[in-house]
Amino acid sequence: MSAGPVFLLSFTDKGQQLAESLAGPLGGQAARCGSPLSLAQWTGKHFSQAGALVFVGATGIAVRAIAPYIKSKVQDPAVVVVDEGAHWAIPILSGHLGGANDLARRIAGLCGAAAVLTTATDVNGVFAVDEWSKRQNCRIVNPEKIKTVSSAVLAGTPVRVYSEFPIAGNTPPGLCLTPSAPWDLYLGLHREASGALHLVPRIAVLGVGCRKGTAAEPLEQALDQLLAETDLCEQALCAVASIDLKKDEPGLQAFCKAHGWPLQTYSAAALAAVPGTFTPSPFVRRVTGVDNVCERAAVRASGGTLFSKKHAGNGVTMALALKPYTPDWRWQDE
Repeated sequence: MSAGPVFLLSFTDKGQQLAESLAGPLGGQAARCGSPLSLAQWTGKHFSQAGALVFVGATGIAVRAIAPYIKSKVQDPAVVVVDEGAHWAIPILSGHLGGANDLARRIAGLCGAAAVLTTATDVNGVFAVDEWSKRQNCRIVNPEKIKTVSSAVLAGTPVRVYSEFPIAGNTPPGLCLTPSAPWDLYLGLHREASGALHLVPRIAVLGVGCRKGTAAEPLEQALDQLLAETDLCEQALCAVASIDLKKDEPGLQAFCKAHGWPLQTYSAAALAAVPGTFTPSPFVRRVTGVDNVCERAAVRASGGTLFSKKHAGNGVTMALALKPYTPDWRWQDE
């Protein structure tokens, strides 16, 4: 299921009882239609911020409610319908990337319903690449290519996979790992121009140091240069890290907000305690109390290893570190 809260909406007393019984285990919030929001108001309020919407009622009501807000499988939340008798749990939007199929299975397990899955890969019991991408914490660079890979799997045509990381477990039927081009599916951090479906693990942390009062634009320029020099996909970035002296910098906050990245900051003492060899700066030590901010912060936040050392210019320093990452072949809940 996508990150974000779960909102449940019911239409009758019986439906409200079911919604409330599901809300707890799902970590969600249950509401009754009309108390106080109408169906349209409730849907409009929650659609863009939700990880999932669960309608306890008729499928037609849910379809009409969400229709004005649907954008794409990459952006839309999971939407599941459960009848108030708890007979059926039906994912109707974002079955794989949004996690609606998984959510329907979970709801079915909670209330004794049957999960009604209609996606072709689920119906045929074969590998679902978009569901696998989500479970392996990846972003898809070119989601229009999902159909190409899924169609090949369904047709029994071998799908060639290249990965920058060892993948644990048994390779699913229809897929074959290849050590060299050409490939149909690429799992990796670097930019890829072959036209293959590209899955990027979200494991890179951007360490940032900057002068006081630095605006967002110099940070954007520094990021563009860093990504160009390292050949790293921006989709790999998942967080920004710095020293706590910078936590209230408007430019840094605006930069993080524009990309949807959380900002994690640490004291000088915490950064100084990070083990490893880093690029020292006497000036940075005098100003901040620690010899390096960007490299140390990136490693501290990632819990992993330095990927790219300090890049400096225009009052901005940046470095990259990678979280530990061990993908496997699971694409559904066990």
